[in-house]
Amino acid sequence: MKKKIRVLVVDDSSFFRGRISRALEEDAGIEVVGQAADGQEAVEKNRQLRPDLITMDVEMPVMDGIQAVRAIMAEQPTHIIMFSSLTSDGAQATLDALSAGAQDFLTKQIDTGFNSKGGLGEILRDRVLAIAQRPLARRRAAVSPAPAKTTSRGSRLTKGSTELLVIGASTGGPMALQQILTQLPRTFPVPVLVAVHMPSAFTPSFAERLDQLCALKVSEAGQGDALVAGRVLIAPGGMQTLVDGRPQHLRVKLHDAQDQIYKPSVDVTLGSAAAHAGRNVLAVVLTGMGADGREGARLLKQRGATVWTQDEDSCVVYGMPQAIEKAGLSDQVLPLDDIAAALVHEV
Repeated sequence: MKKKIRVLVVDDSSFFRGRISRALEEDAGIEVVGQAADGQEAVEKNRQLRPDLITMDVEMPVMDGIQAVRAIMAEQPTHIIMFSSLTSDGAQATLDALSAGAQDFLTKQIDTGFNSKGGLGEILRDRVLAIAQRPLARRRAAVSPAPAKTTSRGSRLTKGSTELLVIGASTGGPMALQQILTQLPRTFPVPVLVAVHMPSAFTPSFAERLDQLCALKVSEAGQGDALVAGRVLIAPGGMQTLVDGRPQHLRVKLHDAQDQIYKPSVDVTLGSAAAHAGRNVLAVVLTGMGADGREGARLLKQRGATVWTQDEDSCVVYGMPQAIEKAGLSDQVLPLDDIAAALVHEV
């Protein structure tokens, strides 16, 4: 019999602890082994119960979620999914928790239908099963490592031919992106467009944080923004971000996401990059659930562009990169620690 995923639920609201616990145990492969009402209790119960994964509220008395994540990752590292409010302050706190070692986050939106199909309960179960079954990645310093062995196939970049770098990611993506972008020098010679699955309240805070950490200028993309060297644009949550214009004069075009699942969608961004920049695009698809990015990568390959993917061992969830690699669309498979150095070398 397959071993159940053992989960500790942490929230100062008994109502929300109950909702999360009931939602999780709708899956026979998940067992809630305990609950905690504050961060200090979470640290103690993590030590006692040794769960496979913790769901952690951000705002709590005694010890908040960020402090608890730091303590847990220092003492007895465990997979952690954060729950946060859909506000700017919630976004900042969630990003702090991810920096401290949490793998993913969800926003508290009970009114969207916790138990409905596609609702928060189903999303949570899917995330728990995907994340908890992966080895807990070892956190490494963001330094430029020596090149490691990589899997390579198909085309290689010709130096000087790349006009645009597009990076797509989902689960585990914010910290993977931070690691890569903080290692790119101020002189990096091509514009960078990033599409990561995040809500609209989070992407401004994410862009602001990266701008403080990176040598490159980072901002949330706006309608008509030029894609220029030395600048990183983050696709805004809740919108679709497209590449528009002609070679040497590329710009951002935004439109409402409407009923599309991913907002932004990596497929949409990559597909538009294929249409307007063709073979001069380098796309990098990082950790994330699902297969968003695969069809966009297919369009890029048809235009002669280059596609790289993150390797399985360094992914929080090996979904999006795996979908591209299985389809034979990845030119190179790289560990997260090697991607920045490879970009500098190749571009």
